[in-house]
Amino acid sequence: MRRRIAQGLALAVLVGLGVAQGPTKAGSAKNSGTKAASPAAPRTAATPYQVGTASWYGDYFEGKPTASGEPFNMYDMTAAHPTLPLGTMVKVTNLRNRRSVVVRINDRGPIVPGRIIDVSYSAARALQFHAQGIQRVRLDVVPARKPATTMAMLREPSL
Repeated sequence: MRRRIAQGLALAVLVGLGVAQGPTKAGSAKNSGTKAASPAAPRTAATPYQVGTASWYGDYFEGKPTASGEPFNMYDMTAAHPTLPLGTMVKVTNLRNRRSVVVRINDRGPIVPGRIIDVSYSAARALQFHAQGIQRVRLDVVPARKPATTMAMLREPSL
């Protein structure tokens, strides 16, 4: 009996530490014959920023001010996140159907424990979970784009 309890505790500790999870990278032992990703590939593609439960919010908050100061519009592609800086662009992927959408963080939330993001009604429709209300998602931060410098912008204006 004690031996069984000790084995169960040892297994729980190993799983808790992540030792018993197995390979987590795309280049695991099973996929050793496939071509490896190039070193120039962005890290955000392989490692999600966050994975968890998303919910959506809509008409009750319509027109009310968000944390960014702008009025909430349930038809914009926006979202609420507890810690990401306001204005951050985030790719939200529905893990059930692999649909994804890019939203802008303009509010703080979610208030409900266990949720990682609240998306607008339009984003939930695009991700096809507006009927369920909640869905398991993956968040990837979209890097900020730098303005493009072209030769036309560098040329002096002709008279």
